[in-house]
Formats: sequence, C-alpha cells, structure tokens
Amino acid sequence: MIYERRINMAHELTLDEIAKFQQDYQRNKQNKIAELAVVNNGVQKVSFNSEGIRDLNRTFSIEIPTDNVTDQKQSGRCWLFAALNVLRHKFAKQYHAKNFTFSQSYLFFWDRIERANIFFNHILETADKPVDDRTVHFYLQAPDTDGGQWHMAISLIRKYGLVPTYAQDESFTANNTAAFNQALNMKLREDGLVLRKLAQAGKNDEVEQKRQEFLSEVYRMAVIAFGQPVQKFDLEFKDDDGNYKLDQNLSPLDFFHNYFEDDLDDYVVLFNAPDHEYDKLYAFPFEDNVEGGSPIRFLNTNIENLKEAAIKQLKDGETIWFGCDVGKQSDRQKGILAADLYETDTIFNIETKLSKKERLETGASGSTHAMTLVGVDVVDGKPRQWKVENSWGTKVGEKGYFVMDDKWFNEYLFKVVVKKQYLPAKLVKIAEGKATPVPCWDSMA
Repeated sequence: MIYERRINMAHELTLDEIAKFQQDYQRNKQNKIAELAVVNNGVQKVSFNSEGIRDLNRTFSIEIPTDNVTDQKQSGRCWLFAALNVLRHKFAKQYHAKNFTFSQSYLFFWDRIERANIFFNHILETADKPVDDRTVHFYLQAPDTDGGQWHMAISLIRKYGLVPTYAQDESFTANNTAAFNQALNMKLREDGLVLRKLAQAGKNDEVEQKRQEFLSEVYRMAVIAFGQPVQKFDLEFKDDDGNYKLDQNLSPLDFFHNYFEDDLDDYVVLFNAPDHEYDKLYAFPFEDNVEGGSPIRFLNTNIENLKEAAIKQLKDGETIWFGCDVGKQSDRQKGILAADLYETDTIFNIETKLSKKERLETGASGSTHAMTLVGVDVVDGKPRQWKVENSWGTKVGEKGYFVMDDKWFNEYLFKVVVKKQYLPAKLVKIAEGKATPVPCWDSMA
C-alpha cells in the first residue's frame, strides 16, 4: 500500500523569532542609517540614483517636430490621448498646423455608450454561467472604465469621426471621471443582473425591451455628464505660416474622411510579453469596445522587432502610440524613465531579480499607461534614448516631454503601434492571419 506523505508547511510566527530578527537588524549599524534616511525622506528620494541618468539628455538624432502637449487630468484616457496625438501629428505634417488638437471628450462620450452596449452583449452571452464564474465576474467588476487600447480608438474614429478641440472642449466630468464612473458602473451592474435573469427565463422580447431602456438611460447620463456630442462644426484655423483655413458645416465623419487617409488597418500592435509564445497573434475579445468595430489584437514578438519598427517609422516622420508600465523606475516631475533610476535594493540590503517574464507571470508588471514616441537617439546603429510625449500637461517633465533610456524600453515597454510596411514579411503574414483568443485574466490584458 502506498501512502502519500504530506508535509505541513504552515508556520506560526513566534516571539522568539521576532526577537532574533531584532537582533539581526541591530547587528548592522548601516540599517539604522538607512532607517533614519527613509523614515524622514521616503524610499524614492533616498534611493534616487543620479548615476543611473548621467547619460540621459534631451538631444535626439531622430526627432519629429512637435510643440504643445495635452492633459488628460484626473482621468484614465491615456490610450485615447495617445491615439489622437498620433493623428494630430499626421494632420500637422500634412496641413502645417502642429498645434491643432482633436477633442478627446467627443470620442470619450461615444466610448461610454458603446461600452455599455457591448457590456450588455457580454452579460447576455454568459447568462448561462453562474455569477461567480471568472469571466462573468470580470465583466461585472468593471463594466465601463476609462482605460483602453489603440484599436478601441480606431473603432470610435471610424464610426463617429473626429472634431477639433474647440468644437467640443473638455467637460469637468471628462477631466474628473471617478464620480461618474462609480454611478455608471453601479447602474450597469444592476442592469446586467436584470438582463441575466430575463435571458435565463427565456424572455427574449423583454430582454430587448430592457436593453433599449437601459441604453437610453446610459445615453442620458452621458449627455448630462459630458454634454451633447457635436453634430456639425466649422473647421477654422491658421497654419504655421499664417495661412487661414475655413471649411464650414462639417460633420465629424466628413472631417475624418475629407482630411485623413483611412489607413488605420495598416497598423499593427506589436507586443513584447516573454511569458507568451513569440511571433504569434493574440486576440482580446473581452476588451473590444464597439460591436462590429476593430478587434483588439496583439502580435507578440521579441523586443528588438519593436525597436526596429519604431525607429523606421520615426525616421519616416510618423509618431508612435505605445503602452508601458509607467510607474516603474520613473520620475514624473523630472520626466525621466530610466531602468536604474532607483537603488531600492541597496537601501533595504536585498536583491530582487525578477525578469520581465516573471514580472508578467506574477502580476508585478503590466501595461498601465499609453504615450507617444516622437523621437529617438541612435548612436552607432543602436538606440540610446527615446523622446516621449506624455498627456499629463506641461508641468511635468520638460514642458510635458519625457526621456526614456533604452534599458527601460526593454524592461517596461510592452507594445508599440506601427505600420506593416516597417515589419518583416514574416510578421506581416502573422498579423494578417488568425488570432488566438486569450482569457480575460491573461497577463497581456
């Protein structure tokens, strides 16, 4: 007979052990020095490593002319700001108007409506699953949020067009979304439970009736919070040379179709997730925001492919949307992203060695913010540092611009949006092929 031997790994912390820890701490006088420094100044200030940024400067061998920066304020709309920054730089290049900006508030309004609709779709698709099912829980946890992806912006632009900032300026709620999000999500959760029960009872007619009623209420909430979305406007501006431009009575879709080439399908989101198979296309249907819109897909590949494509695109004068873990090794006020910016291990006399792969696997890192690459410094054929346009206003960084060292790019940058023409044929073929869906709890999400 075979007996399974189980070892009890539970450990109760004893007072004797704590006394030993105290003795170990007091044995090294450097611990007291570190304690005094950190207690009075905080971890980041004490561990700031000036040597880690000695080689960084604000000179770039490849740099796209840009000027003013945008400000998302107290909202999570970075993905939308970064996408519209890419488009406004294209507009600036073609029409010589580098400070022309687009309304984030206009597209954000429609994003809330579309997300409510697709949330109801997901709720009905999973009505046969228990409410504590992992996927159902994911949808109910955050039905309608600020955060997003490149393809979500594309879906909105194609369906609703673009408007200048002056045609629909920022509202208080667009800049401060927390209270509205709380009210909207509470309503959507309640609506979701109603739809689930009706679907489970087979009352399809009532499902559709209630869906329309709920969407109308969401629309009402969005109008009260953000204002009515503009339907017609006059395009009026002076270019950088002082030439006056007027185009009257445009719809948002008129503006998009008349002033932009719809080449949005030419873009690919390259991802670097070492915990997933490389050179493979992944789909994220649970993050789509517009039913029938552009599906969210990431082509996972090695970091050098991201860099090579980004450099080629910048050389051709086009900026790049990218996603990163902005809270790691960064100084918001100075506008610095450097992999060795803080010597935290030195302060605590520890050694942490989690790789990028392990950080993804354990949830220690992930894509938390989207910004725009507008320059790179290439020395002897290798990128040394990158110029970043942020959307946190002019009071951070150098008038809103950050500098990123190449090591930080390796460790904390996860995705770049580049055109297919800058990719090897092998990656283009993968990007145009079938995508493998991942679950909503995947580390790449």
